[in-house]
Amino acid sequence: MREKLAPVWLLAKRELLDQFRDWRILFPLAILTLLFPPLMYSVAGSAVDFANKYGGEMILDRLVPFSILIIGFFPVTVSLVVALESFVGEKERGTIEPLLGTPFLDWQLYLGKLLVGIFFPLVASYLSIALYLFMVSKQDLSLPSANLMAELLMLTAAHALLMVSGAIAISTQSTSVRAANLLASFIVMPVAILIQGESVLIFWGNDYLLWLALSAVLILAALLIRVGIAHFQREYLLGREIDSFNLKWMGRTFRDAFVGETHSLIQWYQIQVGATFRKLKMPLLLIIILTVFGGVAAFKLTSATIPSEVGEYSSDEIDERLGDLKLAAGLPDESMEITFGFIFSHNIQAVLIMLLLGLISFGILGGLAYIVNIGVLGGLMAALQAYGLPAGMMFLTGILPHGIFEIPALMLAGTGVLYFGAVMVTPNPTKTVGEIFIYALADWFKIGIGIILPFLFIAALIEVYITPILLSRVIQ
Repeated sequence: MREKLAPVWLLAKRELLDQFRDWRILFPLAILTLLFPPLMYSVAGSAVDFANKYGGEMILDRLVPFSILIIGFFPVTVSLVVALESFVGEKERGTIEPLLGTPFLDWQLYLGKLLVGIFFPLVASYLSIALYLFMVSKQDLSLPSANLMAELLMLTAAHALLMVSGAIAISTQSTSVRAANLLASFIVMPVAILIQGESVLIFWGNDYLLWLALSAVLILAALLIRVGIAHFQREYLLGREIDSFNLKWMGRTFRDAFVGETHSLIQWYQIQVGATFRKLKMPLLLIIILTVFGGVAAFKLTSATIPSEVGEYSSDEIDERLGDLKLAAGLPDESMEITFGFIFSHNIQAVLIMLLLGLISFGILGGLAYIVNIGVLGGLMAALQAYGLPAGMMFLTGILPHGIFEIPALMLAGTGVLYFGAVMVTPNPTKTVGEIFIYALADWFKIGIGIILPFLFIAALIEVYITPILLSRVIQ
């Protein structure tokens, strides 16, 4: 293994020496590293004065961790240019041919560039954080605990790994530095939104969920690295000279993947939908396991927490919550009109959101959205039982009639996004990344239009016209 990694370290050393000679990278990075901590220090001082004047001890306790998270983010965005031009920049400078002519393997070239891309942003981020902590220690602010400090430093490293791995993947697929820089917004903006969510967890003081967020970021970064290595081909870097956005080609490729050689609806179901469904055996098995585990875990967790909260409510509050639970179970309120169009469009929207989340996370967030839906169902059953409602009968009459179609539809939607992620991280030298993306998306829509859509249509009909009648006989 050491012999295989030796070329990686050799390439990384060569890249580091080149970067240290380039003042256009070092100068702005040094300026940001040295000037941003004093800026946050002054902001912290103003926040301290405001909190001392109007009260807000909890905000003060979480102000330093929040600032550390922000300080660690900005140097990464500036030094991201190193990763963005790692391959395509050498191509424009005419130095890519000697590099690709070396006996290094593709994954060794990729990892060497990745190490250099991570080095600069991580060193700059940690130096900024160290300078800020030194300045804060002179102020009347409490430093984070050791556990929270470890989380923040690891989150900073995870963000750098996520952004750099995405930037290098873009660099391998771009034909110019300008195109790579334009695509950088698709890296910076999602991570900025992610940091906003992590900031909420910091102010809530929920360190457990922060560890889960760290794990999710590391998983996404690992998948991005896997995608980059899987689709990195040195011949591809030399062969393409210009990026093109050919809508006709994209539409034709999608049509060929979606329809194939079929000429009738029955033939399409037999050949295209049937072939795609056979590809989903392993992810479908995983979804079934997650369904059972998620539903049981949510039921047990809710059953353990709800009884302790019931005693805190007055009788009026309990009646109000019972009414909310009846609505959640499917029994419409007199003031609310639940129509077929509302239910059907709501279910379609949920499935499309699951698909969108899966597309931007290689199936991870799409699968998570499915687990949340199943968890809500398990928690609802436990809550109904805790509040004295006949949970078993409500499940049989209020969920199962339309759930026979709706739950399998959601399972197939989750299975499709997991399959999409698996296809994207699997090497396929016969197709480009764009072709793999289109073919995987076409497979999802075969299942979506051929099975999921009819199932949701039938489920909405049952939920609107049959479920309320059955429920009304159980709950008066």
